[in-house]
Amino acid sequence: MGARISDLFARRADGSEFPAGIRLSPFRDGDQSYVAAAIRDMTERRSISDALVAAREEADRANRAKSRFLATASHDLRQPLQAIRLINASMQKLTQAPELSDLVRHQEAAIDSATRLLNALLDISRLESGAVDPQLSPVSLAAAFDDLAREFEPVAAAKDLQLGFTDTQIVMSTDRTLFTQLLQNLVGNALKYTEQGYVRISQAIDPDALVLKIEDSGVGIPADKLERIFDEYYQIGPQGTQRVGVGLGLAIVREVSRLLGYSVAVASTLGEGTCVSVRIPRHRLLSETEAPVREDYDISTSNGASRCRLVLLEDNDSVRMATELFLTLEGFETRTAATVADAESLLVDMQAGDVFIADYHLDGKLTGLDVLQQLRSQQGRDVPAILLTGDLQSMMRVVKTSIPNCRFLSKPVDTKALVSAITELSGT
Repeated sequence: MGARISDLFARRADGSEFPAGIRLSPFRDGDQSYVAAAIRDMTERRSISDALVAAREEADRANRAKSRFLATASHDLRQPLQAIRLINASMQKLTQAPELSDLVRHQEAAIDSATRLLNALLDISRLESGAVDPQLSPVSLAAAFDDLAREFEPVAAAKDLQLGFTDTQIVMSTDRTLFTQLLQNLVGNALKYTEQGYVRISQAIDPDALVLKIEDSGVGIPADKLERIFDEYYQIGPQGTQRVGVGLGLAIVREVSRLLGYSVAVASTLGEGTCVSVRIPRHRLLSETEAPVREDYDISTSNGASRCRLVLLEDNDSVRMATELFLTLEGFETRTAATVADAESLLVDMQAGDVFIADYHLDGKLTGLDVLQQLRSQQGRDVPAILLTGDLQSMMRVVKTSIPNCRFLSKPVDTKALVSAITELSGT
């Protein structure tokens, strides 16, 4: 009875066998030692345990299936949106009639709305499915702020808002992709609900944590609704602003914070503004010497007088056609290929200043990154490149280190961001 036996069985008086639980309890009676044995019929408990094991296995299978769906959907569902957005941008350049221009602008707004909805739904589903495992690495806060500034300064300028980021030398250990996503949602949310004034990102260090504050002079949040703003699909009623999105931005912030071990607090005054504080445990801060190497970007604008040549590798016919049309109308000489084999002859002729653009997920064994690395090895230089993907988070987890002279853009790609990246990389 002292042996480790996983399953014990007993026999009833009628000869039938049943799973048994046996508890032994030694005791003494005078000089005599005894052991009391309590035998229980474990049939019902074993049945419940087996059901729980089966339910967990089924849940695990469902999670794996959900993860596979998200990986596929993240790319495939964004492909048609990519084509539609690029065709819309091309139509804006070709359309002269004012009535048609208005329709095209309305179409652009609808495409942007669909893009935000799709991104939010896929992001929250991925986070809640347990498919995301944070990968910690040194991240420069200044570099993260630079990326946010490049992304959101056009939005702030369009609304005549001041967008400010504090100077910082802090380096922290975090998941680069998740941390960026957290800040993107907070800054984007602040800009969305601010019509005049400012959005500011500052930092403070206390004995326990680094505190990042995202402050705005927006419409504010009623006190009785503060507790619900992190709920999924919950949106505060319009307070002088248009309802945008489906209320998943702060739910994503909540899930990302949970994964990274951060805490988030919100303070707001109706009609005056909101401050979101993100507390990052002090032990996550690193010394400055551990900062990853930052690239110095020399971003220049092009007047269209001189445009570089582009080689586009895209295996989706509609996306390839739409991308080529848009880039050609932008004044770029664009050569396209549907397969890696078709692209080889085009890549051989690439010259200094030309830019390689590729979808990351290609039909076949090679990715766009694989093709780029082969191209750079053949030419012995860091050929400028832009990699497009419908699942930027998963791709960034594969790409462990910074790749020089290369930009990563998410599908459906922002057309201004695409042209800006080409201009930056080519130096035109």
